[in-house]
Amino acid sequence: MSGTPSVTAVLLDTPYLVSFSDDLGNRWQADEPLEVGGGNAAPAPDRLILSGLGACTAITVRMVAARKQIPLTGVRVELQLNPEGKPEAGNDILRRIVLEGGLSDEQRAQLLKVANACPMHKLLTGELRIHTALA
Repeated sequence: MSGTPSVTAVLLDTPYLVSFSDDLGNRWQADEPLEVGGGNAAPAPDRLILSGLGACTAITVRMVAARKQIPLTGVRVELQLNPEGKPEAGNDILRRIVLEGGLSDEQRAQLLKVANACPMHKLLTGELRIHTALA
């Protein structure tokens, strides 16, 4: 298990192309779409948030299914941010989970409960404080 998760974001000469590295040695990028001046060379920040929730949902469901010997053969998580347009307050994420395999209704309900308890779901729906300082 790793220590405290940390990510460093660096923006240099290319407009809006951000390079990331984390405490585990992984590297990835983010960019903005062409229509806002980016190069669309990588997912936009809002897509990265959705991907974190989708990855966590799929992984958590798969882990629990394996532990409980539920015959899950695949998981697909489809996510949309504000599918009905930006609300007056807050934001809405529509998450549709497709569970594959010969699952009973009880197993499906159990895995839905697990999906709603995944760490990123808890983080995004719980109280979150961001402390910002200039270095």
